[in-house]
Amino acid sequence: MPNLLTIPFKKTFDVPIKQRVRDYISQYHTDVHPDALKWDISRWEALRKDGVGGVVHVDRVKASTVYHAQLVFILTKLPLDIGLDIPYAPVFNSAAPPMTLRNLAYERASVLFNLAALYSQLAAGQDRSTPQGLKQMIAYYQSAAGSLHQLATSAAPKFLSSIPDGISATEFSGAFIESLQSLMLAQAQEGVWQRAVIDSYKNGVIAKLATKVASFYNASLRAITEAEPSVRQLFSAGWLAHLETKQYHFEGVAQYRKSLDDSSAGRYGEEVARLTLANMVVKSGYEIARRNAVAPAVLQDIKSLLDTVQQTLTTAERDNDLIYHQVVPSASTLLAISEVSMVQPMIPGGVADPRTALGNDAVIFGELLGHGARVAIELYQDRRKNWIEEEITDRARLLDDDSTSTLRSLNLPAALEALEKPVGLPPSLLKKAEEVRQEDGPAKIETSINDVQKLAERNLGLLNEALDLLDQEAEEDEVFQEDAPSVRQPSSEANRDLVAKAQRYRGILDGGMQSDTTVRQKWDEWQRFIVQLTWSNEELEGAVPSSTVSLTSGKLGSRSPNSTQAHARQLRVLLESLDDIQRSRNQLVSRATRLAASEDITPRILKAASAIERWVEVHPSMFEDVIDDELSKYDKFREEIEEGEQQQEVLLDSIKERNALFLQSRKEDPSVKEREHALQSLDLAYHKYREISRNLDEGLKFYNDIGDILARLRQDCREWCNYRRDEMNSLLRSMQSMSLGSDAAETPIAASSSERIVPDNHSDNDSLEAPEAHSPESPSSGPSPPSATHASSARAAPSPAPQPAPQPTPHRRHPRTIIDLPPPDSDEWEAAVLPPPPPPSVKKKAPASKRSR
Repeated sequence: MPNLLTIPFKKTFDVPIKQRVRDYISQYHTDVHPDALKWDISRWEALRKDGVGGVVHVDRVKASTVYHAQLVFILTKLPLDIGLDIPYAPVFNSAAPPMTLRNLAYERASVLFNLAALYSQLAAGQDRSTPQGLKQMIAYYQSAAGSLHQLATSAAPKFLSSIPDGISATEFSGAFIESLQSLMLAQAQEGVWQRAVIDSYKNGVIAKLATKVASFYNASLRAITEAEPSVRQLFSAGWLAHLETKQYHFEGVAQYRKSLDDSSAGRYGEEVARLTLANMVVKSGYEIARRNAVAPAVLQDIKSLLDTVQQTLTTAERDNDLIYHQVVPSASTLLAISEVSMVQPMIPGGVADPRTALGNDAVIFGELLGHGARVAIELYQDRRKNWIEEEITDRARLLDDDSTSTLRSLNLPAALEALEKPVGLPPSLLKKAEEVRQEDGPAKIETSINDVQKLAERNLGLLNEALDLLDQEAEEDEVFQEDAPSVRQPSSEANRDLVAKAQRYRGILDGGMQSDTTVRQKWDEWQRFIVQLTWSNEELEGAVPSSTVSLTSGKLGSRSPNSTQAHARQLRVLLESLDDIQRSRNQLVSRATRLAASEDITPRILKAASAIERWVEVHPSMFEDVIDDELSKYDKFREEIEEGEQQQEVLLDSIKERNALFLQSRKEDPSVKEREHALQSLDLAYHKYREISRNLDEGLKFYNDIGDILARLRQDCREWCNYRRDEMNSLLRSMQSMSLGSDAAETPIAASSSERIVPDNHSDNDSLEAPEAHSPESPSSGPSPPSATHASSARAAPSPAPQPAPQPTPHRRHPRTIIDLPPPDSDEWEAAVLPPPPPPSVKKKAPASKRSR
């Protein structure tokens, strides 16, 4: 009916049940062939076709109830995820993309939701004009509320707890289901109210029924408005307006019916007060309905009620004013109308107890081992495996490792083997000697030493070449400075950065050469032993002293050979006992492993599972007592491990004591000491060989790296010197031009139009002004030099050369003339009078950079 709301179906689509179930059975139930479950799979497909909703017919109630019951049982046999993608579209937007999950609990919750939707749509289709229609409508709405109640308390929580974080399932949230459940109860109670009106119940009773209708609508509305935004946005504005309008409608109906009850009881003042309150409430509801898109029938109902209330209020006020003259109380002083609920959630019998829905029908997968039981079997197998590894295998391995490490620290049984068969070299030493022989170690080291020395000399040459360039430029600058002092920055200052950089690199080279000397000394010290490692095994064995002589001759210092032999025999007995314990322990591990491989807990789990009620969802925790009992049979292995551990501790203590006596008996044997010293020297020689090779490799890399840097330094010095020469030549040309200008002041020649007079502010002793000297930017330093094992020192810092005192030339103060010089290829130079060349210098000073060498 248009003035009632119905719950729409959650639209679903076909799913490949057959293929996914067969795949799951093949993978996880290897003892069952998928063809054995052909009927179960077909039955599941058939039930889903009619049980997921979508068709409004009373027969579909049984189909949905049966399918829900089968799903409840299926969930006791299968896990939630069997690889089956289950799609359901949103409730209020069936055209939207469906939410697809691999979760059987999602299927059950959706089926239960659609069952409630089916009940609500069946109720809305009943004929409310007949008592039987109203009765059926009330029953259907209560069944819808009961289905939603079962969804909220059973199916939805299991589903929500099984989905991963990040997946939103707001249509199964508590607020969403609660709102729909209250709506179903409100419309069922509205049916009861309507039946009371038709049957002409007392106005007081009808008022109480109407109050409960308004309360249900208010609960439905409040569940939405107080919910999270994700829940509120699922409902349209028209849906919310319908609920609010209905709430105001029945609050007004309750006050109106109570006013009639007051009137019949002679309470005319309260009659007017309640009608006034009803008018206010109904008018608010009418405004909400008028402004929003509510159903026309709802708007018409509240408009009709408003007209009736207003007419009755007008009559009641007139009668009270003219006839009764009773005081009209305020609305706040009126007694609240008590609520009477005649409806409640009625869970359908087949939903509350799924077994009753099937009757004598067979359950799906009834003979299949339940998922919980199968998980219990896997859980037992994992626990057994972990227990054996932790309590038996790992403990046995730790005891073996402890025994092995103790014997290794005592050098046993190698010490006994050396005593019984002292001739021969340790395999590790023979392997090291073979490595040196294959690499031709001594020749390789000599070659590397020569290569390092050549690279060092080459790098030193590069550095000296760079400094020679600076020295040559400094000598040229000194000559220039004597003829034209203070014209530009002297080389001792201008080349300061380059000289400092060269000194730093010289220090690094000196450190590298010191390291080369250390490596060479190391090679000279160990060369003889490293060369021995290149001998053949026979030659090397002959070079190592043997301890056989002292044992056979009986020369053991103050100890007799019988004492050593006695201790050796006792040690051998103790070691054999230790081997027996280890052998027994290994057999124990093998027995435990074989027992685990041969036993099967499945029969006991099946027996325990059969004792559990069939429709109860089986959890692995239900089999804890069986698992613990089965694991107890392995306790005997742990006890034997602990016993062997105690025996091993006693034996190891005895071995340590006996070995100390054995070593003491051989302590004074000189042949043993000589042999040990020789073996130690050869072993250390191998490590020195590796160390020297590594040092030489580092030296080669060092000199190659710094060689690139020194080459760049030489190039920087060459470019700087060229720049200085160009600058010097430019200054000389300028000075010659100024000299020509001075002669021209006495013997004028044709001056250029660009000639200008500059006033001279210097004293009479000042010389002619020259272009301002400047130093070029320092060349880029490039990457920092390597600083591996090579330390840094530097050349001695160059001492700045003393500046010659300028010789003042007396001359008369006059304006200075600056003349634009003609081009070098101009004919004007033929007519120019050039100054005489400067006199040769009396004394030449050494360049600053050379003095630093």
